[in-house]
Amino acid sequence: MRLGLAQINPTVGDLAGNRRKIIAAYGELVAQGAGLVVFPELAVCGYPPRDLLFKRRFVPDVVDSLAEIAAVVGEVPALIGTVEPNTTGHGRPFFNSAAFCHRGKITAVGRKCLLPTYDVFDEDRYFEPSVFPTIVEHADLKIGITICEDIWTHPMISTRRLYSGRVPIEQLAGQKCDLMVNLSASPWHSAKENVRQNLVVADAARALGCPVVYLNAIGGNDELIFDGRSHVVDVQGRVIAGLAAFAEELRVVDLPPSASGSQLPALSPQLSPTFVLDEMADIHAALVLGLRDYAQKSGFKRALVALSGGIDSAVVGVIAAEAFGPENVIGVSLPSAISSKHSRDDARILAQNLGIRFETVRIADVVNETEKVLWHLFSQTQRDVTEENIQARVRGVLMMALSNKFGSLLLTTGNKSEMAVGYCTLYGDMCGGLAVISDVFKMQVYALARWINREKEIIPISTIEKPPSAELRPDQKDQDSLPPYEILDAILKGYVEEGLSRRDLVAQGFDEAVVNDIVRKVDLNEYKRKQAAPGLKITPLAFGVGRRIPIVQKYVS
Repeated sequence: MRLGLAQINPTVGDLAGNRRKIIAAYGELVAQGAGLVVFPELAVCGYPPRDLLFKRRFVPDVVDSLAEIAAVVGEVPALIGTVEPNTTGHGRPFFNSAAFCHRGKITAVGRKCLLPTYDVFDEDRYFEPSVFPTIVEHADLKIGITICEDIWTHPMISTRRLYSGRVPIEQLAGQKCDLMVNLSASPWHSAKENVRQNLVVADAARALGCPVVYLNAIGGNDELIFDGRSHVVDVQGRVIAGLAAFAEELRVVDLPPSASGSQLPALSPQLSPTFVLDEMADIHAALVLGLRDYAQKSGFKRALVALSGGIDSAVVGVIAAEAFGPENVIGVSLPSAISSKHSRDDARILAQNLGIRFETVRIADVVNETEKVLWHLFSQTQRDVTEENIQARVRGVLMMALSNKFGSLLLTTGNKSEMAVGYCTLYGDMCGGLAVISDVFKMQVYALARWINREKEIIPISTIEKPPSAELRPDQKDQDSLPPYEILDAILKGYVEEGLSRRDLVAQGFDEAVVNDIVRKVDLNEYKRKQAAPGLKITPLAFGVGRRIPIVQKYVS
């Protein structure tokens, strides 16, 4: 059989747009000779639909849209991810399903068995699980159908323990399938593709003794980024075809025979050039796609970035120029009386290198007038961080005014290290519609900047090499308030992402006083993060929907 892989980019809730995309992809792959066309998980409505599912007309509209798609499907069947109402009278109201469409009708339905409820997932809120994966017969082949999480059950994957006694791959293993197809909408994070390809998909093929097709969505929906990288593996788990990362692709792949591994010669895999990327290329591509889709799917065509001359705003500026096109990005310098000349120069040079519009709005007079207005209340107090934050908040007001006036998406530039410890100003530099690098640690920002400059200098070298500073007081340096970033990031990774305690971190060799200070800052600043702009997720655990720490809590680890 020749398989048509439709690695598409659905938009949550855009039923008409998704329908057009599905029908167009189906037609193109059939024209290329496909004998079966496969689409991603929940392709009809987009993933994740979340509480749209509870709107009374949403699921009936999804059902109607699928019926329109099925009516177009002819002799070549299509397997399409969709939402199915649960009409059994018990359990949750919906199924996460895969519709097997053939000759104008839905002839079979496969339902998701394992419903993830960890990190960003909350499928158990909406869907009823199936007790057994579906097998359909077509063209003399027995085809096992699984959906995303159904194959994430390798013994080395920690979440397997959530599904004791219900492992779809083991259930299918005795059925002698000729092919297993997995429809996915699997959110990306750095290094995930190695686990997915080598443990999840390859292990499923070896366990079943048949080829496996893994068909993943691409695109950005809110904070989640889907990387695609759909692929086909033979019975030994060897990749024979791999699609692009972070881009739509339609491809017809010849299905390998489901014979024993010893009978199969190794084939040269047909891989898209971006199927394998290095870490920084992966992160860069993910951020560009996540920003582009967040903007386009929300209706924004232009972006604003406050360019401070620092490395964070420089990296965000680069990503914005690529996501929107340089002609649609405005970089704004907002110098105060504290701002250094080299920072102003670096911001201007970056804008020139990127080819974006550059404007300067001086804030010294506005800051002075604000302090005068407050003088009668502040006169009996000492100057402190309050006055420093006035500068940041004036910048926030002015950038939001520009955003409102010109209908542009304001991008915040804080990194994960700063967000973690509250080294940011609420209603100041945190103002904006999307926090592009809020899940990128500071040391990763440096690595990303050097990667951006790998062929030529785009970000000024002085921006990368100078000591980082918020420039809210004379001669200020980040390390006045924080430990060196390589130490800070290591502590944060342990405490925030791995759930380690203070004692655990001290046992790893970190200074106890530093650990206590950092952990205290993380805990105290939860209220800030709850008010931050949504950010793009690139790590296993981001500040966002996957992390639910109470603001008011007294636990000390």
